[in-house]
Amino acid sequence: MNVAPTRQDAKEQGVETPSSVADQANQIVHLSSIVKRPLLDPGGHRLGRIVDLIVRLGEGRAHPPVTGMVAKVGRRELFVPIGLVSAIRPGEVRLSGDTLNLRKFERRPGELLLAGDLKTHHLINLVGARLIRAREIEIACVDGRWEVVGADPSTPSLLSWLLARAGSRGERNDHPNQMVDWASIEPFVSHVPTAHLRIPFRKLAHLHPAQIADLVEAASHDEGEEIIEAVREDAELEADVFEELDSEEQLEFLASRPDVEVGLLLAAMAPDNAADLLVNLDQERRLPLLDALPASQRAKVLALLSYHPETAGGLMSPDFACLPEATSAVKVLEELKNSSAPPEALTVIYGHDSEGKVSCAVPVVGLIQAEPGATLGQLSQADPVMIPADADIHTIVRKMADFNMSVAPVIDSDRHIIGVITVDDVLEHLLPAGWRRDFGMTSNEQ
Repeated sequence: MNVAPTRQDAKEQGVETPSSVADQANQIVHLSSIVKRPLLDPGGHRLGRIVDLIVRLGEGRAHPPVTGMVAKVGRRELFVPIGLVSAIRPGEVRLSGDTLNLRKFERRPGELLLAGDLKTHHLINLVGARLIRAREIEIACVDGRWEVVGADPSTPSLLSWLLARAGSRGERNDHPNQMVDWASIEPFVSHVPTAHLRIPFRKLAHLHPAQIADLVEAASHDEGEEIIEAVREDAELEADVFEELDSEEQLEFLASRPDVEVGLLLAAMAPDNAADLLVNLDQERRLPLLDALPASQRAKVLALLSYHPETAGGLMSPDFACLPEATSAVKVLEELKNSSAPPEALTVIYGHDSEGKVSCAVPVVGLIQAEPGATLGQLSQADPVMIPADADIHTIVRKMADFNMSVAPVIDSDRHIIGVITVDDVLEHLLPAGWRRDFGMTSNEQ
């Protein structure tokens, strides 16, 4: 066996696959049928065995290229550039020549091992936002280049397991429709010291915050940290994700963060969610974090903290729309364009009289259908339903159910509106603890 040029030289030629593999185009080969299988010279003589396949991520390709292999020849693990490989078949890998670089294999930045780094860890299937574990990783020769094309999360049948153990050259077909296109997969890579990669924010940004939170809760702590680190690129998205996390996960991922960072996160959250999070933090952290909030946000949070968390005052959002009852429909709609209240709190607009007391409630759809000059008072239902700040959860649920309300106003003793309760706030308190994890088991293993 001859000594080849250095690995750096091999890199230049390794990205091109010899034309002799053209007959393998579109053939899908399972990783398990290659790893621990023979490495052969052109004449079919065994040189060693394949330890793993090397891929490079982060190059903007939907299907990452296989750049080489790790082979054990004698007692040494060597790098085999993909350009020196003439054939990859179930059960064997054949070289185009008998020349190999005898230098010991060492990782380079950005490189990942398919079996060692990815097959034993969770992957994110961005379609449906699920965690999967690759029971099998598939590669194929596409346009003369070997690429990672998919992962199979299905549990292999006993027959396929026996065939694989026996070293069969047959292709597994017990789950023909289970392969997930690698284009929709994002692997966790922070556990690989040389990867220098993280989950791309742009991919997670397409998911709903609740889906991202589900992924975090289903993942291990380190995997969850990697997801959260990715979404930190967008402060608003990070806040939305934390709002969707269960309190246990919130505390887990904030425990090691400095107060300055936690304060910025709280400032980006809705006041009611920020108040809920603060209540769960250690007593010694609350005051410094409150002091770090902007004045307007701090005032809202303090007001919410003055109520029992399971009363209307503790459940409400302090952001809503309440205008003088003489305001015209067209003027109300103009005001809504600039409102910072969450959309779910703006499905109903409230009106108040000259003393500031709630006097009317109008659904947004009623404003859209109304004549431009019609006022809130003219469009309102008679005697709108209101909920006292000290009402308990049972009273709230009964009133909202009886009157078919998706949002309800919360008033103080003087009938001034101080917040609104939306149906999602109520549902979260009615569902049992851990409901998200029980209902949305995102890992394919579960």
